[in-house]
Amino acid sequence: MLEKYVKLLKENSIKVTPQRLETLKYLDENRTHPTVDEIYSELKEKNPSLSKTTIYNSLETLKEHGIIQSLTISGTELRYDFENKIHHHFLCKKCGNIIDIDIECPNINKILNSGHEVEEVHGYFKGKCKKCMKKGS
Repeated sequence: MLEKYVKLLKENSIKVTPQRLETLKYLDENRTHPTVDEIYSELKEKNPSLSKTTIYNSLETLKEHGIIQSLTISGTELRYDFENKIHHHFLCKKCGNIIDIDIECPNINKILNSGHEVEEVHGYFKGKCKKCMKKGS
């Protein structure tokens, strides 16, 4: 079951560790854009000797190699996303959910054609999600 994560780490020349595997698995199975605290709390239940520093380091390594991305859509709190391709996000100001929005950035080709190297693209929408809208009516 962890084979795809082992393969992903090896393809990116990253040392395979149980902590990195569990972090990847958690992010893949929980596409809720969790915080480091959420990831740590969940993984700590299964592995009591796990430290928050280990989770931070694992996330930073995965981010540096382009396997995951981080976002700061809600204040200064970092959220983590397993989906590393360019996409936008919607933050519901009522329930706090962050939803992936699969739309093309209309300006990406303009910037790429101008000779710049794009490392990150952030597009955020904020408002009320459709679930909250239904609850309100």
